[in-house]
Amino acid sequence: VQLQASGGGLVQTGGSLRLSCAASRRIYSSYVMGWFRQAPGKEREFVGFLRWNTGRTNYADSVKGRVTISKANADTVYLQMSSLKPEDTAVYYCAAGVHASTTARDFTNWGKGTLVTVSS
Repeated sequence: VQLQASGGGLVQTGGSLRLSCAASRRIYSSYVMGWFRQAPGKEREFVGFLRWNTGRTNYADSVKGRVTISKANADTVYLQMSSLKPEDTAVYYCAAGVHASTTARDFTNWGKGTLVTVSS
């Protein structure tokens, strides 16, 4: 499956943003849809995932309570972010895999990222 993230942009501290990840076909029920981010000069880090068949989610402590991953439809997943901070500035990537993992290497399909910039 091919993935495409969109919805990034410039937002002020405290603002909200919703990112979308569109798949090239229907997302299989066995899939886990993950979101990761990479800030300049830093390693890619886990943001959260959604297990497609159960709806179970898991979030990184750094974003817990401020982000929600949800299904938009059969081929699109959202990452809703609120109370954004400058340290949330990063390129955000969506990914698909079959393991409910917080590790990037466990996800096999990746989309091009979308840049989120949070101004102070």
